[in-house]
Amino acid sequence: MRPLNFHHLYYFWLVAKEGHLTRAAEQNHVSQSALSSQIRQLEDQLQQPLFIREGKKLLLTEVGTVVLNYAEGIFALGNELLATVGGGRGPAVQQLRVGAVATLSRNFQENLLRPIIGMDNMHLVLESGSLDGLLEHLSLHKLDLVLSNTPVVAEPQQPWQCRRIAQQHVCLVGQPRRRRHKFRFPEDLDGVKLLLPGATSDIRTQFDLLCERLKISPEIYAEVEDMAMLRLLARDTGGVAVVPEIVVQDELHNKVLQKYCEVPDVQENFYATTAKRHLPSPLLDKLLDAV
Repeated sequence: MRPLNFHHLYYFWLVAKEGHLTRAAEQNHVSQSALSSQIRQLEDQLQQPLFIREGKKLLLTEVGTVVLNYAEGIFALGNELLATVGGGRGPAVQQLRVGAVATLSRNFQENLLRPIIGMDNMHLVLESGSLDGLLEHLSLHKLDLVLSNTPVVAEPQQPWQCRRIAQQHVCLVGQPRRRRHKFRFPEDLDGVKLLLPGATSDIRTQFDLLCERLKISPEIYAEVEDMAMLRLLARDTGGVAVVPEIVVQDELHNKVLQKYCEVPDVQENFYATTAKRHLPSPLLDKLLDAV
């Protein structure tokens, strides 16, 4: 049996992930004919069709799906190998690639990474994006760790290792109050311009359920997905934000903002998700051991 041509497999992998020959060719700056030729040679070697054409789309056959699963593993191992040896910088440089969902608190990320920040012979890569996109990169070993505020459920094809690494109380924060009496929740919400996380946030879901249970309808001034923007609005608009304390830790320390109260029964959870590795990552182990 002839040895597998990984060049053929790589081009098959590109097209299979895109599901479209033209787009795969354009995105990877190769001709359609070159892609077609490489895939055809792989099919000839395997003696099995890998795609079924449906209009302009290419659908995987049953064998094509099996080949794709092998290709994912093969190229994931290649990415893991490059990351482990430092991408050409030599084994003395350790690399850690961390992805975080775009809505995750920057302060939380910095606090989490503090045990390794400043280490010698380290290369740190930080990526922000959607959870689905980050998990795809994790599965291909383009990331070592994904941070999120929602848990990731393991699947048979992707046995993610997800654990909760922190939990934060959610507070009402705003500009320093002139009133001396302690803020009462929910009584003192009347007339307050609330700044809330967006509808997709778990904090928002918990807060809405709390308001429903208490039979209150506070005035919503703004709904913001990005925690950094929520912090700025609390600082500059006179509104009162519903945020984890860690998001505004610097403003609270400098007395630019004031913590009015903790919101009962509303918390934010932080999760770390990793994939099974064939090679150890001392930096990743050090980071997770510190939480």
